[in-house]
Amino acid sequence: MQVLVKLAYPALILCAWRWDTPRYVGCMLFAILWLQRWAGSGPVATSLRRLSAIDWTVVGLLSCASAAIVLTNSELLLRLYPSLVNLGLLIAFGATLVRGPSMVEKFARLGKPDLPPGAVRHTRRVTQVWCVFFLLNGAFSAYTALYWSRASWSLYNGAIAYLLIGVLLIAEVVWRYLVVLPRAARSEAA
Repeated sequence: MQVLVKLAYPALILCAWRWDTPRYVGCMLFAILWLQRWAGSGPVATSLRRLSAIDWTVVGLLSCASAAIVLTNSELLLRLYPSLVNLGLLIAFGATLVRGPSMVEKFARLGKPDLPPGAVRHTRRVTQVWCVFFLLNGAFSAYTALYWSRASWSLYNGAIAYLLIGVLLIAEVVWRYLVVLPRAARSEAA
């Protein structure tokens, strides 16, 4: 269920103009946003309690944007929604650079709980890279919203942006396991 909910957003953006009414897409964006909060393990209340203040800020921002799309039926607001998603991700990742541990460190510790200090420094740098990516991708997404055709906007924001995310994610994980972790292990042994 969780994977389907995660895949629903890019699929919805890719097909946004099948229903020539932004209001319907706004309703679905709102539903997907809240389903993502609940699609974890445990009851809804437990899942919602785990959200930090930053998470609630991002959820609030995107909920308001979805509601505005529904109320106004605005194509421009719908087109700007992916930029707001990038802004939300930038806020979430950036906040972990201030408070720590970094977002990428949290993910890395899921696979390897005992990260050496060199790998922790690496994950912090990668979190900074993700912040730059979300900033640039959000700005480019806003550009596509303002100047590109519906079809081109949908293709970039519903497919190409996710392909770029996938490439960055896979490259970082491969680099971490093939270079960073072995290098950190050698320096600890020395």
